[in-house]
Amino acid sequence: MFFKHLAAALVSLATLRVVSGTPYPRATCAGGQQVANEACCAWFPVLEDIVPNLFDNECGDDAHGALRLSFHDAIGFSPTGGGGGADGSVIVFQDTELQFPANAGLDDPIGDEAPFIAKHNVTPGDFIQFAAAVSLTLCPGAPRVGFMMGRPMPTEPSPAPDGLVPEPFDSVQKILARMHDAAGFSPTDVVALLASHSVAGADTIDPTIPGTPFDSTPSVFDTQVFIEVQLRGTLFPGSEPGQGEVQSAVHGEMRLQSDHLMARDPETNCAWQSFAGNLPAVQSAFTSAFNRMSVIGHNPADLIDCSDVIPGALPLPRNAGPHLPAGQTQSDIEQACATKAFPTFTAQPGPATTVPAIPQA
Repeated sequence: MFFKHLAAALVSLATLRVVSGTPYPRATCAGGQQVANEACCAWFPVLEDIVPNLFDNECGDDAHGALRLSFHDAIGFSPTGGGGGADGSVIVFQDTELQFPANAGLDDPIGDEAPFIAKHNVTPGDFIQFAAAVSLTLCPGAPRVGFMMGRPMPTEPSPAPDGLVPEPFDSVQKILARMHDAAGFSPTDVVALLASHSVAGADTIDPTIPGTPFDSTPSVFDTQVFIEVQLRGTLFPGSEPGQGEVQSAVHGEMRLQSDHLMARDPETNCAWQSFAGNLPAVQSAFTSAFNRMSVIGHNPADLIDCSDVIPGALPLPRNAGPHLPAGQTQSDIEQACATKAFPTFTAQPGPATTVPAIPQA
């Protein structure tokens, strides 16, 4: 039944794209915006508030945190193990869920988002997913994902049990099994969701170096993470590597063990390689997987599709094409996919790349 609901969600999102493309929307909001459903008008004031006041109009630390929070809240669901999915329980029951090791560091985005939830009188489950969708619009290259409203407040015993959020030190097989259990995600879906690491960084794996990015371009949504994780690791960004960290190839960049293994495991390495340099494929696959993730635990028939509130994302700058970091060569790629060679990229000119930390909010 749950997977039937997921299928309904995809139909709903596809239908919205047709509706939002018609010149005859059903409602005009107070600000003049046109939407398919009048209930969605309530989200425009939220949008206008959080872009400057939560995210500072940039794809920075707060935007990255909002995206991470959406995943950690949503993936806390198992048809047999419990949890409410994308229901806001990570905020409502934070005294419980923030004790889970996988949720370390989420107190910051929760603390940032809580005042906006109270101010606009929306449910935490809705706000978490809305904020994540909006955060992507500030990251050049990101796709425009959907948003559905109507998630009720989580109630006891909604706190997700510990162990449902994958850890960076988990095996590929454990991660894939967990993601399939949560929402039927395929290995390619899982790799697509990891495109979020293109606009992300680590704060707690090595707490001495907060804001350490996972690729060399953490303020844009591109395919660099799929290129750079495939390079031969030679160094750690800090003096004390944390659990779930392996050597990276670029100064100032952290490589998660789980990413490293996904890029090399036979079940996922060709999917990983297929996204290197292919931004349209990443955008399409990420959008599909993200939209499914955002409704985990809910019957989409009970929700209202408000995707037409989400702005279009910014395009990548013209000079932001896929590349090898300066100081790297094609021979530094560790070929893993057995059926096709890794695509060829030109290295940036100049001295070896060093990636600065993401400024902390």
